[in-house]
Amino acid sequence: MQELLQGFLNFELGNLIMFVIAGILIYLAIAKEYEPMLLLPIGFGAIMANIPLSSAIGDEGVLGILYNAGIATELFPVLIFVAVGAMIDFSPLLQNPFMLFFGAAAQFGIFATLLVAILLGFDLQEAASIGIIGAADGPTSIFVASKFAPDLLGPISVAAYSYMSLVPIIQPPVIKALTTRKERMIRMPYKQTNVPKIVLILFPIMITVVAGLISPISVPLVGMLMFGNLIRVCGVLERLSQSAQNELANLVTILLGVTIGSTMVADKFLKPQTLLIMAMGLVAFIFDTAGGVLFAKFLNLFLKNKVNPMVGAAGISAFPMSARIIQKMAQKEDPTNFVLMQAISANVAGQLGSIVAGGILLYIVPQLIK
Repeated sequence: MQELLQGFLNFELGNLIMFVIAGILIYLAIAKEYEPMLLLPIGFGAIMANIPLSSAIGDEGVLGILYNAGIATELFPVLIFVAVGAMIDFSPLLQNPFMLFFGAAAQFGIFATLLVAILLGFDLQEAASIGIIGAADGPTSIFVASKFAPDLLGPISVAAYSYMSLVPIIQPPVIKALTTRKERMIRMPYKQTNVPKIVLILFPIMITVVAGLISPISVPLVGMLMFGNLIRVCGVLERLSQSAQNELANLVTILLGVTIGSTMVADKFLKPQTLLIMAMGLVAFIFDTAGGVLFAKFLNLFLKNKVNPMVGAAGISAFPMSARIIQKMAQKEDPTNFVLMQAISANVAGQLGSIVAGGILLYIVPQLIK
């Protein structure tokens, strides 16, 4: 009889708190539709992991096996990149390559937050893992954190996906604080051009080669993203492209989410540093948005054809959410203003920029701690 009550006898306050946190994640996923594909599995995985004496965790538990096979080896994040690559259309960016600069500028939050984390007492590897939340790219955050700070994987993943879902709430106040109404009404002419198929095919190949030569450690990130994109654009693998966008993405997302949730055990998650990580994740998103806007304002000092500074904020990786927000804000100021295509170009550049930034951290951090 006592064996049947072992779960109740070992139940502690920490388990109850984690149940509440998991319940909040599941509520946000279902009721508010905040990144439901990730927050719901994460929440349920946290419940399974925080049942006292749960056989689901540990090296022989199903969640432990999934962690060792998919997270510790970085397999799940890399497979997600294949799916993401198959979903991305780089045509808007190739039509307007100037927007690459905004994809770079909007990564400012990563490095600013890294410095803040170091000042708050985190070591360099932990600080890099926290800073990458600013990539607004869940798989990149998971990939970097699993390499540098696996003990912080739970709070970093929750922060990354939570703030990605809150982009419509976070970005507008920051943009309005840094721009005037006149700036938000700036029109940007757009001319539709057809990108040759050979360019679409060569682009993922060349990006993989160049990024790999600059930072070989980034090859799994950039290479698998571009492989997925090559499947999409080659024109002869439509079935594989659809499978990557649907079956592969859905299956790996389920496994990734529930496995991340399993890392949220009470004794590791319920620490003051978790609150710091959540706070710094918000700071990273704010700095990203501000970096893109301020960079656009700086360019306008020299450009004859002005850039709408709001487009700079779309340089984060939250695609296509950020681009839609920018268009909505532009039309609120002027119903006839259409900046969606420029914002999408910056948004696509942000997806590329976040992965490159992750690759830079993966290369630089080990060099600095030698």
